Amino acid sequence: MTTNTRFFLSHGIFNEAEKILLEFGNIKVSAFRYESGVEALRLTNECGEIIVLPFHGQQIWSAKFYGRNLTMKSMFPEPKATQFFTANYGAFFIHCGATAMGNPTPEDKHPLHGELPNAFYQQAYLTTSEDQKGKYVSVSGKYQHTIAFAHNYVAEPQVKFYEASSLLTISMSITNLKQSEMDLMYLAHINFRPVDQGRLVYSALPTPEHVWVRPYAPGMVVSPGYQKLIEDLAQHPEKHHIMKPENRFDPEAVFFIDYLADEEGWAHTLQVLPDGSADYVRYQPAQLKKVLRWISRTGDQDALGMALPATAESEGYLKEKTKGNVQVLEAGGRFFCEFETGFLNAADAEKVEKKVERILASAKA
Repeated sequence: MTTNTRFFLSHGIFNEAEKILLEFGNIKVSAFRYESGVEALRLTNECGEIIVLPFHGQQIWSAKFYGRNLTMKSMFPEPKATQFFTANYGAFFIHCGATAMGNPTPEDKHPLHGELPNAFYQQAYLTTSEDQKGKYVSVSGKYQHTIAFAHNYVAEPQVKFYEASSLLTISMSITNLKQSEMDLMYLAHINFRPVDQGRLVYSALPTPEHVWVRPYAPGMVVSPGYQKLIEDLAQHPEKHHIMKPENRFDPEAVFFIDYLADEEGWAHTLQVLPDGSADYVRYQPAQLKKVLRWISRTGDQDALGMALPATAESEGYLKEKTKGNVQVLEAGGRFFCEFETGFLNAADAEKVEKKVERILASAKA
């Protein structure tokens, strides 16, 4: 029988001097505090490490495996103690939502990507356990969002860190505590660092009908050639599959993608690196029906959100409500999703790529 041990965290255990909290198998967990005041946990195993911010959005601030930093390049060397999204934008992974998500229109009242990204968690804890994948330590917590006459829900995320794996299992549970319905939006913002000549491989048909780019917006401040690039990608989305350094996604490119799942219900995305290894995301379209792709290569930012699974597209609450993309949780209702992300060696990456080829071949048959 597997025994689960839960270790509750308090703000007082975090100091500037890093100290070990626990060891479980080959996993070591240590705690420290950034100069900004943000508390952090460093989890290490035989493959690498992640840094999680247990009280600050439960963000995964950074991920490094086999000597490679998977995390986007940003202007932030460390996290900031703020709830303003773009004042603390540099994490490897961010939960977005839950009462709204995406870029607000002038008529919207919600902040960019909602309240979850930098939410101050009231409770955070570690759990040691074991499942079919092996021993793991998970970081979890609870954030209750209560606004009188408006919202009352509890968010409970979890990231599982296994002792012999460079893949993370991440989940989010949101429970509506109100006695009435709740509108729900959620997005998993996974921010890899693009690699020049990296190849995007994913289980969607690369046609304009299934991979469409958000149009160039008049008035947007862009780099030279940006408008032509976006117009070209609208007709030929496959042209963004190679991370060519001359393609300046400045400030960004956003794609909406119709994914196909394998026989077990999983959809797959790889950035295959020149040495054959790969960054990886897999998720279940039955849980998260929409996927965004976000690329930003500006010099200041270098980011590849190659698969951002979501309940809706990213045009803000009012537009997504009009599209019918906003979910509704009944009183006491619960939303749950789970996905995997991280790094694959060349042999495992090849297996996933062949699986993607089979999915696409079946779709074309």
